Amino acid sequence: MDSPLRIELPTSEGAVALAGYRDENIKLLASQTGASLVLRGQELFISGTDNGAALAQRLVMALEPLWSQGQPVTTADIMTARQALDTDRIDELQAIHQDVVARTRRGEVVRAKTFRQKQYVKALRSQDMVFCIGPAGTGKTFLATLVGIQALLNNEFERLILTRPAVEAGERLGFLPGDLQQKVNPYLRPLYDALHELVDPEKVANLMERNIIEVAPLAYMRGRTLNNAFVIMDEAQNTTPAQMKMVLTRLGFKSRMVVTGDVTQTDLPADQTSGLAVAQQILKGVNGIAFCQLNQADVVRHPLVQRIVAAYETYESRVTKRENRSR
Repeated sequence: MDSPLRIELPTSEGAVALAGYRDENIKLLASQTGASLVLRGQELFISGTDNGAALAQRLVMALEPLWSQGQPVTTADIMTARQALDTDRIDELQAIHQDVVARTRRGEVVRAKTFRQKQYVKALRSQDMVFCIGPAGTGKTFLATLVGIQALLNNEFERLILTRPAVEAGERLGFLPGDLQQKVNPYLRPLYDALHELVDPEKVANLMERNIIEVAPLAYMRGRTLNNAFVIMDEAQNTTPAQMKMVLTRLGFKSRMVVTGDVTQTDLPADQTSGLAVAQQILKGVNGIAFCQLNQADVVRHPLVQRIVAAYETYESRVTKRENRSR
């Protein structure tokens, strides 16, 4: 290529959004295309082979709905755009960019970032029971909480119930300070964090006082029938098969249940089978239940998290192969 391609970015905010933290996006775009990308102010220059430069240009333009609005571009956005170009799914990519799931209380746009997350959001909006299984950082709990709160505020449900098993890891509940609620709060903290991203803490407290939002350990679900409620069970890999059956059968009329977890990160005793793994085997194919599987490509936290998940998956695969050969 004789002269570099040039893309004019509309605003400085758009340039920052495209570049990413410490120009991480520019480096990733270069590694994905083999082209050289240089950002000078609001001008992006692309050089290299004809094919490499053209691919980089198409990739940058596929992300235009994000950076043109000053919305931060993430690693997941870039990889999804590359996948869309490789598989001729640009229309689906545009649908992802246009579908704003919600806005945080700070006004930040939240949307699916990958094709699998898009399928997950679709299932959350339409299916009565959804299982989402995948590693840390893939948005399993956050997206479910987001859709649940939106449904609650739209009067689709009367209550939002978030629950997770309080599995003891090193410390026993009895030795933790405070009353029962204070003892279980550390286990429920991730659910509170997701809520507070979306709703002012004062409003959350008010909704909890009125039992419109309930955050409770799994043991509190026994014996109940959950009618007209959006129910999220988090960290489901830490349930026993009996606990899993118990909570699934709590589903009442006009209710929806979402079960999230990572079968590779169970905190149960070594001799205890995960209820999530058992449910996955038993309920696959049952009409009315959707299973969504996320993987390392769907990680939307710091890019290093994606590499950590990939390294662990490689290691665990090697260990499994060695164990199989030794049998």
